Amino acid sequence: MRLPACLSPSLDAAPATVSTTLVDALVRLGITHAFGVMGGAIAPFFHAVAHSELHTLHLRHEAGAAFAAVEASLATRRPVLVFTTAGPGLTNALTGMLAARWDGAHVIFVSASTSAANRGRVATQETSPQAIATHGLYMAGGALHYATTIEHPAQLAPALGQIATGLARPGGFVAHLSLPIDIQRAACARVAHLPERRDLVPTPSADTIAQHAQRFAAEPPLVWLGFGARHAAGAIRQLVERLGARVICSPRGKGIFPEDHPQFLGVTGLGGHTRVDELLVADRPRTTLVLGTRMGESTSFWASELTPSESFIHVDTDVTVFGAAYPHVCTEPVLAEVGAYVRALVDQLGPATDAPPAEVTPLRGPRPQPRATGAVRPQFLLEEMQRVIVDGSDAWVMAESGNAFCWSTHLLRFREPGRYRVSTGFGSMGHATTAVVGAALARRGKAVALVGDGAMMMMNELHSAVQYRADAIWIVLNDASYLMCAQGMRVMGWEPFHCDLPRVDFVALARAIGAGGERVATEADVEGALERAMRARGPWVLDVTIDPREAPPSGRRNKSLMEQGHAAGGRA
Repeated sequence: MRLPACLSPSLDAAPATVSTTLVDALVRLGITHAFGVMGGAIAPFFHAVAHSELHTLHLRHEAGAAFAAVEASLATRRPVLVFTTAGPGLTNALTGMLAARWDGAHVIFVSASTSAANRGRVATQETSPQAIATHGLYMAGGALHYATTIEHPAQLAPALGQIATGLARPGGFVAHLSLPIDIQRAACARVAHLPERRDLVPTPSADTIAQHAQRFAAEPPLVWLGFGARHAAGAIRQLVERLGARVICSPRGKGIFPEDHPQFLGVTGLGGHTRVDELLVADRPRTTLVLGTRMGESTSFWASELTPSESFIHVDTDVTVFGAAYPHVCTEPVLAEVGAYVRALVDQLGPATDAPPAEVTPLRGPRPQPRATGAVRPQFLLEEMQRVIVDGSDAWVMAESGNAFCWSTHLLRFREPGRYRVSTGFGSMGHATTAVVGAALARRGKAVALVGDGAMMMMNELHSAVQYRADAIWIVLNDASYLMCAQGMRVMGWEPFHCDLPRVDFVALARAIGAGGERVATEADVEGALERAMRARGPWVLDVTIDPREAPPSGRRNKSLMEQGHAAGGRA
């Protein structure tokens, strides 16, 4: 967002300040997009951002800005900037920062704080570690890898050094710089030298690779893939086909290995496939090679059926993940970046012996027939999304927390990485409804979000999408309910309470804001509506009347909750 030239003072002509120096450094560190909401306390820094090379997106809510930034970072594999004002601006963004860390994004978060001279004097929106009393916003840990308050311009250079080093982390990096109001305008010389951003890639030892190559050649492991392995998809396929290994993946790992490949067994965890458990119980692996997943609750539900008879070999750059999900199962840790490990293993194994190519089952099955009456079955909608969106385009596909990501994880099938996004770690409602805007703008192409009506009303950045002409599509599962909650209550023995919602006309809402849209009332409407949405330019909402009687593949989540004691209390 830029002012007309006649109203824009030249940054080159103005004295350098902490704000202009910081923005200059962030641009040099590779940041191209900034997301946030302006306020009086952050105005000097926002002025520097808005008059810089950064593509500045001024959104409607700080949490929406943070979620949009997360997906922009993941879509482009570049760091992004989030900016907020003091007080509620800062705290509104905290959930998004937690999501950024859980999802492995690279985010630099800059917020405003109260000047030191005015702290403790009941300043408007007083903001400091003492006033907010949430030290997680000002100290490393929790949502943040690095955090500091710049109280003097001389502190900026070492802080930028820490940020430059942190951005080289392959598993993501989230940093928070708090800028007091007066410090934002303080004179500050340009930081001449920034540490070179080299990827910090731990490499496995030659002995480890030689031992694993010999071991896997004798008996292939089961390979369990997660989101952290997405950048090594080509090498992983080489390894799997060289070994003849079987493959499973987490919900966030869909597409890293082609889901139509004969060696792919299915998806684990929330919305996954029960056939994975059945196949592994019938033919239990001795060893499971874990690449890019922490095997947490949403990926495994800690099911014993997914464990090997002897050990996990777990490859990761984070030592804290080893043995965390399955402490009772032997884990052999390998501190290495997944791609470096897999490429070294492929080189060690050498070329495969001649063998006839495996026969691949076509991804596209028989076309489902629409039923003549009644609301749209989610299964039917997802099959049509597979044809029109997944197979028919290169669109980035996101699914919102709730039944949306259960259905999409279970039914959509991807051949390549980087097409499908679910936030199963922190799992915030409102993530996809807002983040789809960031994904569409950053990748300069279509991004599609499958969302529930509850999440769409909780938070969305539809108005921002109109302002910036984002090619974002919302497919709303409109059942006038928090349906996942209602279905889960019934499974756990409760009579659902406070789950019904007044039905919303999302097409009218979209048009009132300036977006396009279409209602989908029957299954006969689905294909044409999807095709028109994909042809449309700018934001588009499909309001789909969903049959709430169809049971989603979320049974494992309900079972896990029951095992943790949430079903106590009996039947209402």
